[in-house]
Amino acid sequence: MESGLVRVINAAGVVVFTNLGRAPLAREAIRAATDAAQSYTDLEYDLPEGKRGSRQDHIRPITRACFGAEDALVVNNNAAAVMLVLASLARGREVIVSRGELVEIGGSFRMPDVMALSGALMREVGTTNKTRISDYRDAMSSATGLIMKVHRSNFSVVGFTDEVEIGELAALGREFGIPVFVDMGSGVPFDLAAHGIPGEWTVPSCLQQGADVLCFSGDKVLGGPQAGIILGRADLVETMARHPLHRAVRVDKFTIASLGATLKLLAQGKTGSIPVLRMITEPDGEVKKRARKLLRLIRAGDARVVPTRAVIGGGSAPTKSFGSWGVLVQSPRADEIHGLLRSCRPAVLCRIEGDSLIFDLKAVGGQELAVLARTINEVTGHGR
Repeated sequence: MESGLVRVINAAGVVVFTNLGRAPLAREAIRAATDAAQSYTDLEYDLPEGKRGSRQDHIRPITRACFGAEDALVVNNNAAAVMLVLASLARGREVIVSRGELVEIGGSFRMPDVMALSGALMREVGTTNKTRISDYRDAMSSATGLIMKVHRSNFSVVGFTDEVEIGELAALGREFGIPVFVDMGSGVPFDLAAHGIPGEWTVPSCLQQGADVLCFSGDKVLGGPQAGIILGRADLVETMARHPLHRAVRVDKFTIASLGATLKLLAQGKTGSIPVLRMITEPDGEVKKRARKLLRLIRAGDARVVPTRAVIGGGSAPTKSFGSWGVLVQSPRADEIHGLLRSCRPAVLCRIEGDSLIFDLKAVGGQELAVLARTINEVTGHGR
């Protein structure tokens, strides 16, 4: 019986492939986690004072600096972050949320179920396709605990639609003294419009528009380890930090070390050192070079370099794709070959279109090309 995780070469053209473990880490993040694993650390020990400290002190300053937040708290994933926000700030009180934002994401994670489990009372407003500021205003009462806005993640509502911007909700919240909570899901760290992904919420813009608290995943577009990052008002973050649920969803030293290293790279502007951000922002020409090199290495007769469309994945920008390049291998045995590729070690995942296999190079590093080519050659019967 095979035990442990199997390495996979991701030639599917999905950068943040949820089922393949989401974000590959930066070298600096791997090194930081390895260092933490090999020795004792000051995880919860204040060395200057010689007494117990807080693990959040190791990650809070760099997180605040990266995004311009008043305060920050890191937990073990974004679902936990959502649960903690709701349980600590709105248990037994109403949370006003648009009916069009009551999402279900992978693994049957449904927002209404999470809200019920947290002890908050869901107050739906608007309709599936249209929600106005008046809908939120009409729902405000002495029972209101939070106004919530949710990024729809892996789907989009288009056509006859209307929704309320964060800034409008923030103004309403200030008028009534009610915090506005934004669940960003993937959490895009900066504007990707220049890289073919326009119109996505960014962490800094949500804060600037007035969100009192927001949360997002650390292992999606940010390109770090699995984590739920909570940013916002210091008083609200302090309330969450003191809630009993925080103890159940706290992060370990490996997450703190690797996330800290990832955020340090982001703060220094070294996004090219973070694999996910490098893939998303990489010029098409660089991907085409890898496709041409792969074509030279494989010996399948009916193969050629082709333009493709890649996606971010992980629930980010569901209706948007960007240019990429791949190698198309035509074969009447495409499905069979793909099955054989998945049984190899490392396994290979690509796309099937008709009677062709397409190996998209967007998420395949240069160091993987030789292994990928050898695997393709062996499976297609062209190995030496």
